[in-house]
Amino acid sequence: MEDIATSSLFIILGVLILLSAYFSSSETGMMSINRYRLKHLENEGHKGALRVQKLLQRPDRLIGLILIGNNLVNIAAASIATIVCLRLFGDVWGLAIANFGLTFVILIFAEVTPKTLAALYPEKISFPSSVILLPLMVVLYPFVYLINGICNGLLAIFRIKPVNDDGKSLSREELRTVVHEAGSMIPKKHQDMLVGILDLEKVSAEDIMVPRSDIVAIDINDEWKAIQKQLVNAQHTKVLLYRDSIDDAVGFVHVRDALRLLSKDQFTKASLLRAVREIYFTPESTPLHTLMYKFQAAKERIGLVVNEYGDIQGLVTLEDILEEIIGDFTTSFLPDHSKEANLQQDGSVLIDGSANIRELNKELDWQFPTEGPKTLNGLILEYLEDIPEANISLRLAGYPIEVLEMKDNRVKTVRVIPEFYRNEEINSSE
Repeated sequence: MEDIATSSLFIILGVLILLSAYFSSSETGMMSINRYRLKHLENEGHKGALRVQKLLQRPDRLIGLILIGNNLVNIAAASIATIVCLRLFGDVWGLAIANFGLTFVILIFAEVTPKTLAALYPEKISFPSSVILLPLMVVLYPFVYLINGICNGLLAIFRIKPVNDDGKSLSREELRTVVHEAGSMIPKKHQDMLVGILDLEKVSAEDIMVPRSDIVAIDINDEWKAIQKQLVNAQHTKVLLYRDSIDDAVGFVHVRDALRLLSKDQFTKASLLRAVREIYFTPESTPLHTLMYKFQAAKERIGLVVNEYGDIQGLVTLEDILEEIIGDFTTSFLPDHSKEANLQQDGSVLIDGSANIRELNKELDWQFPTEGPKTLNGLILEYLEDIPEANISLRLAGYPIEVLEMKDNRVKTVRVIPEFYRNEEINSSE
């Protein structure tokens, strides 16, 4: 009879250890589940996700419920293990074996193993366990409420609220990390586009504009034949018209409209000026995401960038903004073939002084500072605090730079030795 009772106690002890493993795995699974995937499954009507989301609305109550069940089960298991060991090994050895033996068994089978499994497969553990936890929450709610009331009172002393949504939102940098960590789930090109959208707020119109000196425009006071020739040979769909100086800009004319007038033999300066469209102006500090919305609201695709004094500093188009998101449409700073950067056989790179620093850094993986001047010419002039002469050398941001050509007090062409080429030369010399 005593053997049957002992066997029954062993069975009960095994069941209690399984229950302890259930509560331990449920706790880890619930806390480890991906909240954003859970929200996605909830929106699709997944029943398990709906149950888990309901439990996680108050994590303090969920933890209280699991710990109540886990502790009750562990205490009951300890009591039964003690009784069994006392019967089998006596008073002295029984207590020692019960304490150390049960601790070892619970650690292996009821704590480490189930929690590791739940951490690896949180959804497979959480969804089925929620079937039991939800009704259990109803049954044990008075005890959960009492314990949570005491615990929340202690937390209130430290001004901590049990319901906190701060961790459910992602910052821009955290979202950037999520995009990069997506790996093969999101193609590399799509990752770059998503990151480009996140970066729009950090980039202003000044960063991407065509500098004033590079704007293709037509002086309306030029001879009529010269104006016609420039319109016929125009490489842009819209051309800026001005009088004597770009600061006296008249407006943009669509080349298609001008050529249509030309085909009808109605093409004069007066008719050309009537075809001019109003200029859209934007401050140079306007963030790109704001500028894109303003372009959309005004139904514009091109605008002039002005500084705080109203002087025209450059030109920006909707295409420039889109290129920040999806990359260049037609050209890019390829190391071996580019209008503004050309790779030489010795590893150096010839660069036009008007090249945009942000584009150089992005396309060539360089580290020139972007907080100040926007072009390489401006960066060199700011560093030297003077207008340099040709054939002088300097080290800027760790890169050896040689000024090869000057034109109109501007750096026309420079030679840059990239960091990795410089390191290879140093290593080979050693």
